[in-house]
Amino acid sequence: MRLVFAGTPAVAVPALDAIAASGHELLAVVTRPDAPAGRGRGLLRSPVGAWADAHGVEVLTPARPREPEFLDRLRALAPDCVPVVAYGALVPPVVLEIPTHGWINLHFSLLPAWRGAAPVQHAVLHGDELTGASVFQLEEGLDTGPVFGTVTDEIRPADTSGDLLERLAHSGAGLLVAVLDAIGDGTGRAEPQPADGVSPAPKLTVEDARVRWGDPAFAVDRRIRACTPAPGPWTTFRDDRVKLGPVTPLANGPELKPGELLVEKSQVLVGTATGPVRLGEVRAAGKKAMSAGDWARGARVAAGEAFS
Repeated sequence: MRLVFAGTPAVAVPALDAIAASGHELLAVVTRPDAPAGRGRGLLRSPVGAWADAHGVEVLTPARPREPEFLDRLRALAPDCVPVVAYGALVPPVVLEIPTHGWINLHFSLLPAWRGAAPVQHAVLHGDELTGASVFQLEEGLDTGPVFGTVTDEIRPADTSGDLLERLAHSGAGLLVAVLDAIGDGTGRAEPQPADGVSPAPKLTVEDARVRWGDPAFAVDRRIRACTPAPGPWTTFRDDRVKLGPVTPLANGPELKPGELLVEKSQVLVGTATGPVRLGEVRAAGKKAMSAGDWARGARVAAGEAFS
């Protein structure tokens, strides 16, 4: 089929690789406009745009998909279908109707669970044991369209959102190509989503990433893993913000108050509402990430001090 691909971040690139190797004709990519980045605030191409540049594929960067120039170019390209992975902008009905088979979206959850911008983060945060990816027909509602197919993946005890998303990006890429193949040969069928089991997955904010030491250890662990790498879990120490890496809940640790620090020879522990957790990496303001032990020695953590 003749395809135009829509996507923006690095998580969309495995799908591009899979499509490029599939035999379908990739006419162009649609991605978010170049954005300021770095200390110099120079404009930076999105990972999808950079991929297209490297492969000699046309790049379309409308500020809004309803722009007349973009509509005209998409009509001129006359794609059979527009596969989407994390494009990052709402697509109005007038644009959805241009391709013969519409726009189909690779979403990183088992719909109708976790509709929204952060499905993987919410799956980890809420302690789901099973997740996956879905390919569905994009429509005006938020992740509400009929589903062509799914793949599943178990969430491992130490998975961060980054770990899980990387796996789903690759397994989902294979699913997306399989759905495109089926649509192309006329065997693709989309089934309406169930009415039960709907859950929202809004983007996690910086405040969501603040560790609540008054929660049980399992909830502290989930929040930190869910917010790794973005928006980045954090707490405060001596009124300064400190970023944290994943922690390890301890089954039989010493009794500590929520947030209380205990520095031992081989580990640094923090109290929660239940048992303590062992710190992994710590990144103090203006410094590189380091082991919890190195951070505690450098900060000269005193007995009874605590994260707040």
